[in-house]
Amino acid sequence: MYSNILYHTENGIATITINRESQMNALTIDTIQEVGQAVQAANTDESVFGIIITGAGEKAFIAGADIKEFSDFTVDEACDMSAAGHDVFNSIEKSQKPVIAAVNGFALGGGCELAMSCHIRIAAEHAKFGQPEVNLGVIPGYGGTQRLIKLAGHAKALELLMTGDMIDAQEAHRLGLANHVVPMADLMATCTKMLQKIGKKSPLTIAQIINLTNAYHKPNKNGFEMEIKEFGACFGTEDFKEGVSAFVNKRKPEFSGR
Repeated sequence: MYSNILYHTENGIATITINRESQMNALTIDTIQEVGQAVQAANTDESVFGIIITGAGEKAFIAGADIKEFSDFTVDEACDMSAAGHDVFNSIEKSQKPVIAAVNGFALGGGCELAMSCHIRIAAEHAKFGQPEVNLGVIPGYGGTQRLIKLAGHAKALELLMTGDMIDAQEAHRLGLANHVVPMADLMATCTKMLQKIGKKSPLTIAQIINLTNAYHKPNKNGFEMEIKEFGACFGTEDFKEGVSAFVNKRKPEFSGR
C-alpha cells in the first residue's frame, strides 16, 4: 500500500515509520502524501486510539526534505508543494487521536516541521532539531516559521530560523520543543506507555482538548467561547456519566466514546 513508509497497528496504536533510512528518511512529496494517508487511516480505524510517527533506524527521524526533488521547481511549483505539505501537517495537528513524534535522531527542516505538527514530541538523547533552510537561501515551507514560535518562543525561533543552527535534545526539552528526552532504547516504549495512558481517557474529551488547544493559536477563533460550548457538550455524553459514576463509586472508568 505504501512505498516510503511502514504502517503498523498493534494494541490500539498505529505506528507510522518513514522508511528511507539510506536517505536519512528525507521527505519526498510522495512520502508526505503517504504520511497524510496513514494518519487519515488511523483516524478512521475504530480500533486505533493513538498514533506514533518515527523514522527508520537510529540516526535520523527525518533529516530534511529531498532537495534534489525540487531544486529546479518554478515559483508556482514550489508554492504547490508547500501548500500540499501544509495540508498534511495540518491534518496531523488536527488529528482527533493523539499523535506522538518519536524523534529517533536528526529532525531537521521538514523533519522538525513534521515533529512540531505532532501533539507531543519525545526525543532520544542523541536527537537534534533545527531549521537549516536559510543555508540554502530558502525559508521553511511546511509551517516551521509559525509552529517554532508557538513551541520555542518568538526570540528563540527567530534565532534558530535566521542562523540555521541545530540544537540538541536537551536544549529542545528546555525550550519546550521536546516534551521528554529518553535513552534511545526506551524511546518507543515511552511513547507507547504515554499513549496507553491517554487511551484510557474518554476519546471524546481527548478530541475536544486537541481542538481547543489548537484554537488558542488561531486569531480568528475564540478559544474561551469554544471551551464553554465544549464543556457543556460533555454533560450530554455517556462518557461523562461513566466518569462521574466511576469517581463516586471509587472505581476506574470504562469510557465508550459516546
